[in-house]
Amino acid sequence: MPHWNDLTDITQIDTIKAAPGYSLIFKHSTRCAVSAMAKRAFERDWDTIPAQVNFYFLDLISHRNVSAYIAEIFQVHHESPQLLLIKDGECILDASHSDISADEVAELINS
Repeated sequence: MPHWNDLTDITQIDTIKAAPGYSLIFKHSTRCAVSAMAKRAFERDWDTIPAQVNFYFLDLISHRNVSAYIAEIFQVHHESPQLLLIKDGECILDASHSDISADEVAELINS
């Protein structure tokens, strides 16, 4: 079963950017009920995602600087909740709110 690795420092983003393979970043606002619902729905189905994917969780209220750095490095607009799928250092999926789907992530990886 997957587990979240907490993102708390921008150097972790540099490591994700340099890593081969797949990494997934979930940006979550702890003050937002929609974000909490999206996280629960994603976690309900995340076992469909291949085991080699690294899962990262960002509490963007506590770590706004990391969230801003993610937007800059991966050239995405900041949203919350937001899911980014990174492959070999490039963002290949940027989804937010009800568009966040573990099934879509699994399909992209398995295709």
